Amino acid sequence: MDIGFCRFRAGAARAVGYDRAVAGFGEQLTSIEALRELIPPPEKPAVEKAIDHLDEHCREFIGRSPFFVLASSDASGRCDASPKGGPPGFVRVLDERRLAVPDYPGNRRLDSYTNILENGGVELIFVIPGLIETLRIRGRACMTRDPAVLEQVTDNGKVPKLALGVEVERCFLQCGKSLKRSRLWEPDSWPARDELPSAARIFRDHIALEGITEEAAEAHLQHSYEHDLWPGGRQE
Repeated sequence: MDIGFCRFRAGAARAVGYDRAVAGFGEQLTSIEALRELIPPPEKPAVEKAIDHLDEHCREFIGRSPFFVLASSDASGRCDASPKGGPPGFVRVLDERRLAVPDYPGNRRLDSYTNILENGGVELIFVIPGLIETLRIRGRACMTRDPAVLEQVTDNGKVPKLALGVEVERCFLQCGKSLKRSRLWEPDSWPARDELPSAARIFRDHIALEGITEEAAEAHLQHSYEHDLWPGGRQE
C-alpha cells in the first residue's frame, strides 16, 4: 500500500500521526506529498495574487458586499462557519489593515465569538450578488466595545453592543469556478419555491421538544425576521 494512503485499520490513525480516523472513509490521504501527487502545485499567479492589506479594490468589493461567511476554530481545531449579512457596506474598512463588523441580533449561540476568544485566527469570504468571484480575507479577530469603532459601524443611529474587529493578514480574489458550476446567480436554475426545504419543519424535527410544532416554529421565525434583524428591533 502506498504510504500516502491508509485504510485506517486498527492502529492506523496513530501510525500516520492522526489524533483519530475519519470514520467510514477508506484510502484517506495522510500527507501533503500524497495530495500533491494527485493535484500539482498552483501556478505562480495563483500564489502571487495574495496581498497583505486592503487596497482600493478590496475596499470597493467590501463596500458593495451585503454578505460574507466567517470561518473560525476553537483551540482544539473544531471549526465553525457562520453567515453574516447586512446592507451593502455594513462591514466597515477602518484602514488598510483593519475591518469592523457590527454585531447584529442572532441566536446568541456565539459559536464564532467563543472560538475567537480561544483562537483569534479567522477567514472571511465576501460575496456580491451576481458576481461569481469572491474576496477572501484572512486575519486575526477580536470583539471590541471601543466607542470609536462602534461609532463607525452604527446603522441608522442604532449602535451595536459590540463589533468584530479583524486585523488583516492576507487578501485575494477567488476565481468564480465554484459559483459558475453551481449556477448560483442564474434564476432559471433555481428550484420552485414549493420544492424548497421547510425551515419550520426542519427546526421542529431537530429541536424535538414538546410544544415545538411546525406552526410554532414558523411563527417564531417570522417574528424574528420582522423584529430582530437590527440592533434595537425593527428597522424602519
